[in-house]
Amino acid sequence: MILFRIARPTFARLRANALRPWKGYAIAALFLSGMSVVSVAQSYPTKPVRLISPYSAGGLGDLLPRALAGSLTEQLGQTFLVDNRPGASQMIGTQLVARSTADGYTLLFGSVTSMAINVSAHRTLGYDPLKDFVPITLCFSTPLYLLIHAGLPVKSVRQLINLAKEQPNKLSFASGGRGSSNQLAGELFRSMAGIELVHVPYKGAGPAMIDVAAGQVDMMFEGSGLHYLKDSRLRVLAITSLSRSMEAPELPTMNESGVPGYESTIWFGVLAPAKTDEAVIRILSKAFNQALGESRLKQRVGFVNRVGGTPEAFAEYIRSEIPKWRRVIQEAHIVFE
Repeated sequence: MILFRIARPTFARLRANALRPWKGYAIAALFLSGMSVVSVAQSYPTKPVRLISPYSAGGLGDLLPRALAGSLTEQLGQTFLVDNRPGASQMIGTQLVARSTADGYTLLFGSVTSMAINVSAHRTLGYDPLKDFVPITLCFSTPLYLLIHAGLPVKSVRQLINLAKEQPNKLSFASGGRGSSNQLAGELFRSMAGIELVHVPYKGAGPAMIDVAAGQVDMMFEGSGLHYLKDSRLRVLAITSLSRSMEAPELPTMNESGVPGYESTIWFGVLAPAKTDEAVIRILSKAFNQALGESRLKQRVGFVNRVGGTPEAFAEYIRSEIPKWRRVIQEAHIVFE
């Protein structure tokens, strides 16, 4: 028999030796956990995905996600369903997604209103656009157009600004209601150009445009401005995006017409609840970008610009839009509740 003499180990060394096997188990567990995450991402989606639209049926906020859903269904092999949850300035549908399970099966078709404007316009919101969501892809944007009554003695934005400075609080601009995109575009123009204008709110953009065409109000920022290019009662001065429109390249931007840096667009994008797995976000972002590049989608969405891009770029864009509209809202004293 061979005897080995073993030095008496300290308690600390015994404890360390005893824990060594568990370190191996922990590493293995982490490895298996990582494989599980990868496996989940590779199999996603395994059931239908809901795309919550906080809009009523029929408008852009409904038609655009439906145009995307068909392509996503074909690409990923599971049905993408558009679920309309309108109400409370898009807050009802947005809150629903913020409180949903972060598994990639409930998504939000968000917009400049739900993600950048509401946070400053409402005292009680029920969600945080930065903390409760993870952006996937910025999908669409559409500019507004600055229209004036043809009887106004100006033919450019610069001339309009000069006239407004000569006659403070004499010129008026119409909108589709308090807090609407029309008003915010007008308030941003007033602020950046350093002029004083009178806001005239209406119950909808339609009645507002009727009075601008009739000369009851001097001007308006309107999304359907291209329809009025041949209307002798109106004059389209500029577009509110940073780049010119392909449909009307002769129209200058506000940015190049005397208001440097001016941009006011209506945009839409897809987001998921916070803590959704990053691999799932990447799968969705790739699929949405592919859908946005399809020629058949261009035919369906018409004049609306298809954007696309990474989740990081969309997140940065939202962060830049919030303080921009907060400043406009505060200066205009726009509060809904």
